[in-house]
Amino acid sequence: MAFQTCRLLLSKANLLLLVSLCVAVDGHFKGFRKFHRVQDGSLSLSHRGVLEEQWFTQKLDHFSGADSRVWKQRYFVNEAFYKPGGPVFLMIGGEGPANPAWMKNGTWLTYAEKFGALCLMLEHRFYGKSHPTLDLSTDNLRYLSSRQALADLAHFRTVIGEERGLNNRKWVAFGGSYPGSLAAWFRLKYPHLVHASVATSAPVHATVNFPDTLVERLKDPKTYDNITKDFNLCSKLQIQTEMDSAYFLETLAGNFMDVVQYNEDNRGFEGVIGTNITIKVLCGVMGDTSLGDPYARYAAVARLMMDTFFMKCLDANFSTYLRDMTNASWDGPAAGGGGQWVYQTCTEFGFYQSTDSPNQPFAGFPLQYQVKQCADFYNVSADQLAEAVAQTNEYYGGYDIRSTRIVLPNGSIDPWHALGITQDITPDLPAVFIKGKERMLKLETL
Repeated sequence: MAFQTCRLLLSKANLLLLVSLCVAVDGHFKGFRKFHRVQDGSLSLSHRGVLEEQWFTQKLDHFSGADSRVWKQRYFVNEAFYKPGGPVFLMIGGEGPANPAWMKNGTWLTYAEKFGALCLMLEHRFYGKSHPTLDLSTDNLRYLSSRQALADLAHFRTVIGEERGLNNRKWVAFGGSYPGSLAAWFRLKYPHLVHASVATSAPVHATVNFPDTLVERLKDPKTYDNITKDFNLCSKLQIQTEMDSAYFLETLAGNFMDVVQYNEDNRGFEGVIGTNITIKVLCGVMGDTSLGDPYARYAAVARLMMDTFFMKCLDANFSTYLRDMTNASWDGPAAGGGGQWVYQTCTEFGFYQSTDSPNQPFAGFPLQYQVKQCADFYNVSADQLAEAVAQTNEYYGGYDIRSTRIVLPNGSIDPWHALGITQDITPDLPAVFIKGKERMLKLETL
C-alpha cells in the first residue's frame, strides 16, 4: 500500500521487544499493512517484447439490468507458453495497478510453461487505469465491491472464452492476498466458469478488528523537535488530537507492515524500486547496535524507507491525510489505490490492524481510530461497518467456505494467514501451509 506514517514514539521497552522479534524471526512475525481490456484478443507481446495493455468493454453495474452503462477495463495477455488445447490461467488484479511484471515473471508462469497455458491478467475495477466512473466520489464508489469485481471476472471469462474459442478449456484463477480471496470466491460463486483456483494468502474471513500488529507510545511534547529531526518529518510534529498521534504511529509501524506483507515478492521485476528491502534487511537494521539504541535504529528504518522511495521528508499530519483521502479526482494523491482500498475495508472487509492487543511491540492506533476514518471519509458508521463485514462472511462463507478444486496456500511469515485457511477443509479444498520459507505449489491435481 501507499507509504504512510504514524505519530507516536515507541517506548524503550516496546522497541526492545521489536528488536527481539527481529532477532528471533522464524516465520511468526506479526506485522502487516492495510491492506499493499479486450480489443482484438491478439498477442500482447510486441516484437520488442514490451507488454501491451488491452481493453475490455465491461458493464458498470452487473446487478441492474436497467443500467446499460459500460467502461473500459485493462487486461494483459501472454501467449508465450500456450499450446493448443492447453488451459487458461487468469491472474486476478487487486488493490493497486495491475503490474505487467507479473506477466513475465512468477511461479504461475512456471506452471504455465509446464501445462502450455494461455495467461491473462485482469485489472480490478477502480484501480490502476481501470476507471469505471468519472471520479472517486462516494456516490461512484458504490460500484466498487468484491461482488462487482467477481462479476467483472465472470463477464470477461465468458466473452474472451467465446471470442477466442476457449470455452472448452480449463480456466484456473490465480491471486494473492485480496486477489487470493477473489480467486477462491470466483470458484465458489461461478463454478461453471472456472475449473480451479489457487488462492494464495487469501484472507477469506472478514473481521472488523485484527489487533495482532505493531505499536508505540507518545512521549513528552518536549521531545517533538528531536522526533521531527530523527524521522525527517516535513514539519514539526504536532499532536493536537488522538487521530494525529494514531496516524503518526501507524505510519511508522507501516514500514514493517509493508515489508512483511510483500517480502521478496515480484515487485523486484522490471526495476521496481524498494524491492531490496526485505524482512532480513529491516531486522538487520533493528539488530545493528552500532546505529545506537533501539529508538535510533527505528528512526534508521524510517529513513531507509524514505531513501528507497525517494521521499524528501515524511508528512505526518493527519489533516493532510484526510484531505488526500477525500479528494475524489482520479489525479488525487490517494487515487493510486489507497483511497479505494480503505473504502472497501469500510464497506466490506474491515481487516483493520489495530494495537488493541497487548501481544505486540507497538501501540497508539486502536480500532476506534480506524473506525472513525470510515465515518470521516465515507460517512460509514461503526454499526454499518460491522453489518457490512457480517454480510460479507454470510455471502462468501468466511472460514466455512465450501466448494471444490480451490488450493489455499499460506505461509507462516505472512501475517494474513490468520484470516486464511491453513488446514484442509476437504480433499477438494486443500490447504498448503508453508512454515518459514516459500516453496513451489504442485498443481498436477487441479
